[in-house]
Amino acid sequence: MLHRAVLTTGVLALLVSFAACNKETAPGPDVWATVNGKEIKRDEVEKYFRSRTNPEGQEPSQEEALSLKLNIIDELINNEILLERAKKMGLEAGDGEVEDKFTEFKSPYTEDEFQRQLKERGVSVDDLKRDLRKQLTIQKLINREVVAKVSITDQDVTDFYNQNRAQFNVVETQYRVSQIVITPRKDTQVRNRKGDDAATDAEARRKAAALYAQIQEGTDFGQLAIDYSEDPSTSANGGDLGYIPESALSQADPALKKTLTSMKPGEVSPVVALRDGFRILKLIAREAPGQRELSDPKVQNSIRDALRNRKEQLLRSAYLNVARDEATVRNYLAQQVLESAGKLPAAAPAKQPSPAKK
Repeated sequence: MLHRAVLTTGVLALLVSFAACNKETAPGPDVWATVNGKEIKRDEVEKYFRSRTNPEGQEPSQEEALSLKLNIIDELINNEILLERAKKMGLEAGDGEVEDKFTEFKSPYTEDEFQRQLKERGVSVDDLKRDLRKQLTIQKLINREVVAKVSITDQDVTDFYNQNRAQFNVVETQYRVSQIVITPRKDTQVRNRKGDDAATDAEARRKAAALYAQIQEGTDFGQLAIDYSEDPSTSANGGDLGYIPESALSQADPALKKTLTSMKPGEVSPVVALRDGFRILKLIAREAPGQRELSDPKVQNSIRDALRNRKEQLLRSAYLNVARDEATVRNYLAQQVLESAGKLPAAAPAKQPSPAKK
């Protein structure tokens, strides 16, 4: 009995010793995650959080703020995992690639507009270039490991069409429309590239007339929409509203329907005064009703694009899951939020300077 007691005590001591050796060293209070030992710190997450919230809008609740920060951390973890893989494969973006992308990003703005954009986002030029390098590097990895493996055959296209033939039956005339919106009031949701927002009816009229004059002189409609349209849902994609069925036009402002139904594809309307402001419209295409056949190149291209996007998303998700399984990830913020029942952990106190020695 004594021998068994001594043996049991020895095993317990060994287990306690083993657990103590394997216990992780607690990170500093401002380390919110680690990926293979690389720290993701609070200030980095807060920086991205500030860039994604509107300082002039309603402040998010504590729960909303924490949810967004957890999403940001998850993105940063995924990015770090993919960056490590890309670097091991020698795919890190070079300085020339970064400078080219930086020039492309900056080109639509004047220097003053560009600096204002940086200030609004709370980032520096170095921050922007660092992010661009990461984006380019990750994209090179995804292109090699995911996109290059996506293949859509003619049979895939045919099978999709046969299984979804009803989707290609247009039951009524449809209008594909792009728009530039100008409203006579300030709106905190406006996020066009120039940060331009008319505040009064007179300003809106002048702005609409000036934009229409630029279009008449040959300026690209889509670029003007990106730069100046005050519709937050369409300005970023050049004002594209997609296809609008004729029945929906009947429920819109009569002036809008009258203008569109009288236009030819490729034509741009004069400034249209509506109840909520002004529009400049471009009719991209008019689709007559009827069954679209597989022989139509537009049908084939739309199916191919849809299948490619679907397969690419699937492979990307699978690739990321495998990569995460092979990485050592610790999300300390998620753990702290869970342990504190949804409260934001306090920031670490600032270090006080040491008193000067006499």
